[in-house]
Amino acid sequence: MSDRAVTRAFAAARASGRAAMIPYVTAGFPSAADTAALLARLPAAGADLIEVGIPFSDPIADGPTIQRSTERALEQGMTLRGALDLIRMAAPAVPIVIMTYMNPVLAYGLERFLGDAVRAGVAAVLCTDLPVGSAPEIERAIAASGLDLIRLVAPTTAAARLAAAVANATGFVYFISRLGVTGTRADAPPDLDRHVRRVREATTLPVAVGFGISTPAQVAAASRCADGVVVGSAVVEALAAGGVAGAERLVRELAAAGARTP
Repeated sequence: MSDRAVTRAFAAARASGRAAMIPYVTAGFPSAADTAALLARLPAAGADLIEVGIPFSDPIADGPTIQRSTERALEQGMTLRGALDLIRMAAPAVPIVIMTYMNPVLAYGLERFLGDAVRAGVAAVLCTDLPVGSAPEIERAIAASGLDLIRLVAPTTAAARLAAAVANATGFVYFISRLGVTGTRADAPPDLDRHVRRVREATTLPVAVGFGISTPAQVAAASRCADGVVVGSAVVEALAAGGVAGAERLVRELAAAGARTP
């Protein structure tokens, strides 16, 4: 899926009066078959985009829930190639954002990865350990591939760094609502609106909020200021406890909470 599918997905959500719902799934957890089922069924549950995490042995940005799911997926033999095959075969009806670390990509081969990702129908890539300006040749290759390059920014990102981060970003900007790793939290940050406004001043791209968003109430709070909401650990936990149906049920509840009051 290409042709700026991410942009269209955010526009459609906005036209419907809601924030885009972006659930995260770990490729291969708890099985490849479960991932394929989720990719096929989550759009009907309200997912506007789906973030697919590539299992990696050293996921430094991920909290314990996603780390455990990654370990399980790796134990069962999930690879970057396997994840791309799942996406291609499932052909989900919404844009797919690959979340990965650079090590699996470089081991696979950058050009090979980009070409295979495009052929699999991936719309965007988010590399958690690719700081802006650290590898211009990689950034140029991603841009040339047609995939959107999603940038992460944090509450502590300085103004100059923020401007640099969003300068060559496409698709949307991923705002990390809390410092630290991924995981569920008790409530939404009280200063979220202020931080999102600061990001908006630096870019015209949609702003999605993630890290620590796990309940319908938190989704509702984030939706009042953000264009999209990413939910990862809570979806993985629901999948582990209740299977595909449990994850599907949670995503439906979260998506409903993203509707904005007129």
